[in-house]
Amino acid sequence: MKEHIEKYINEERIVNLLVDLIEIHSPYFHEDKIIDYVHEWLLKNDLSPKIHKYHEKEITNFKGQNVIGRLKGNKEGIKILLNAHLDTVNICKGWQGDPLKAEIDGDKLYGLGALDMKSGVAALMIAIDAFYRLNPKFSGEIVYTFVSDEEGPYGLGTEALLQEDWCNNIDLALIPEPSSGFTKEKFPCLCLGARGGWNYTVSFKGKAAHAANPEEGISAIVDASKVMVELKKMQMKEDEKLGRGSLCIIEANGGGQACSVADHASFTVFRHVVRGEDKTYIEREVQNAIERANIHSDVEISFRKGPYEGNGGFDPYIVEEDHPYTITLDKCIEKVTCKPVKIAYFSSIGDFNTIATRLDIPTFLFGADGENYHTHDEFVYIHSVVETSKVIYEFLKELLV
Repeated sequence: MKEHIEKYINEERIVNLLVDLIEIHSPYFHEDKIIDYVHEWLLKNDLSPKIHKYHEKEITNFKGQNVIGRLKGNKEGIKILLNAHLDTVNICKGWQGDPLKAEIDGDKLYGLGALDMKSGVAALMIAIDAFYRLNPKFSGEIVYTFVSDEEGPYGLGTEALLQEDWCNNIDLALIPEPSSGFTKEKFPCLCLGARGGWNYTVSFKGKAAHAANPEEGISAIVDASKVMVELKKMQMKEDEKLGRGSLCIIEANGGGQACSVADHASFTVFRHVVRGEDKTYIEREVQNAIERANIHSDVEISFRKGPYEGNGGFDPYIVEEDHPYTITLDKCIEKVTCKPVKIAYFSSIGDFNTIATRLDIPTFLFGADGENYHTHDEFVYIHSVVETSKVIYEFLKELLV
């Protein structure tokens, strides 16, 4: 049987597919070409894919697409969701080579999205194909989803699937995000959860006055600065699994009139949260910072509005280490890699938060190792992509065959 697996999951096949994926430019909101490629590849391998189209009308007016499919067994059983995003961030400065020309240097494969997460896409595509060919009889169902706009502001691809009930009655999800690459832990690393995150803006209304007589006005900029300082002083809640939350001021502006006290200002925060920290908790901590700052401007707090109910932010989640699915996946990882599994938790957000918290299911992150995601000279270790694909195959086989 091992020889049969090697026929379908091997380095040559993985590398050829990953090179093709990297050389298709697919920044978020511009994924049509890679959607077509993945759909055609799955179609040629008799995996019955469909193009799923959606249109977000309220905020982005984005018309997007996903590639989705189902493999149904011949007996009743559990329903597994496999999810991977096809988009990347935009090209940044500093690349030594062409980010859209995959380059191989020993075990390293360079290119935009090589790690995040076209490695996971290639591993998943190959694993699904191998499972379909080698297991004509199985129980349950596999739902696979290759989505757009994960790197964008609202995760619209996965969100569209949830809005249209494509993911009903799912029992668990596996997402091959590069868990080792993200956490800086040696491969193999299994992430059993992630922090959440909320974006909010604090706006200040002061009183204009001539800059020659600033004492006659109320500077919204000064008051905003005082509140920012108080927020940065905060002691964050600590979670035994997810660590501490964090606060990053990502934008600030105000004033603008010549020779005048600024009567308006605002700043925007991205607040990563752990369990027990939600919108109400965040509002309370901002109000406390305002009180400590002893300011005189009028203040308003507004959270980023998403296009759908519950889409404005991301809730944190964990999967228990002693959950039966965790134990099974752990065993599959050790079987393939012959190494002990490092358990970790992801520090930021993604479609995995949406899937885990909105579907209320165990959601696992397991993927490749590499460096420089979201920056120049991104690369993935090829062996870790091959082994990720084999782990996905073994996990499916263990649960369904």
